[in-house]
Amino acid sequence: MKSKKAHKTAVIALGANDDSDSLAMVERLQVALAELESEDISVRLVSKFYHSPCFPADYGNDFVNAVAVLDVFLPPNEVLMHLHEVEKNAGRIRGKRWGTRPLDLDLLAQENCVLPNPDTFLRWHNLPLSAQLEETPGEIILPHPRITDRGFVLIPMRDVLPDWVHPVTGKTVDELIAALPEGACDGITPLDLP
Repeated sequence: MKSKKAHKTAVIALGANDDSDSLAMVERLQVALAELESEDISVRLVSKFYHSPCFPADYGNDFVNAVAVLDVFLPPNEVLMHLHEVEKNAGRIRGKRWGTRPLDLDLLAQENCVLPNPDTFLRWHNLPLSAQLEETPGEIILPHPRITDRGFVLIPMRDVLPDWVHPVTGKTVDELIAALPEGACDGITPLDLP
């Protein structure tokens, strides 16, 4: 039995865009959530599933996205390794950045961790989109440096963590959504599931 002191809260984003059938992608995300469950990880909350336009535009099909809150007994690097294993099981091959993929799992945050340090976080957080297409961090960056840019993450995050505060910017989810550029949330709509 795990000690309650070892328990942490982690937040992940889920997405898929390899199919034109939204329901098939929702089912795959639900399978991924079930596969995440282990002795060290349990899924506590899951947002609604959303249709989201592909980002960046013209990099593939539109997405189905969601956000989940996990209870974890692992450090962030081990949580991330587990996410990558579940992606691999779903057929994800890491190749083209932001290409079409059957499953995309991102570790958004774990408690108030800022990893590896505030300066490195800010470097990646402030990286222009053109550089993001070319560069990939060689280490875990938390919170995920793109949370503040992405309506398709923030909108489902508000479903499950409306009171979350970014550990670096100090802004709430609603403040981050309000600060997005005009049109950043266009087309992000909850799916009407049976």
